[in-house]
Amino acid sequence: MNDFKPLCPTVDQRIRESFAAQSMMTTLGANMMHVAAGATEIHAPILPGSRQQHGFAHAGLTFAIADSAAGYAALSVMPADHEVLTTEMKINLLAPGKGELLIAHGKVIKPGRRLVIVQADVFARNDGKDIHIAMLTGTMIPLAPV
Repeated sequence: MNDFKPLCPTVDQRIRESFAAQSMMTTLGANMMHVAAGATEIHAPILPGSRQQHGFAHAGLTFAIADSAAGYAALSVMPADHEVLTTEMKINLLAPGKGELLIAHGKVIKPGRRLVIVQADVFARNDGKDIHIAMLTGTMIPLAPV
């Protein structure tokens, strides 16, 4: 659990509207399931078009939803007029993405005015069991209005 406070009173609505505008997430069939100050959760089905040659979820799917989960976690602690961009992201693939659904949990590790350190954990749901398949750590940069 974190102690982050949202700086924007409409953070949930703002993040869900921004997420809905991401055509990549629409293409992947991803849904924003949970928004809180400093944390988000995204679900994406493992569709036939997002599998690799062995039938597992492609690492690109894993990375895409984790990057968005981490980025929106960072945005959730920003002022209403700010945006964020990923400046770097490291992925550790822990297990194959086997199953029917990927679940990405994004969270803020350390918020800052210049950099926000984030983490995302991705799980594959297979026959009702969630297996930890990836861990990402990264840095987001807040973008103030110009």
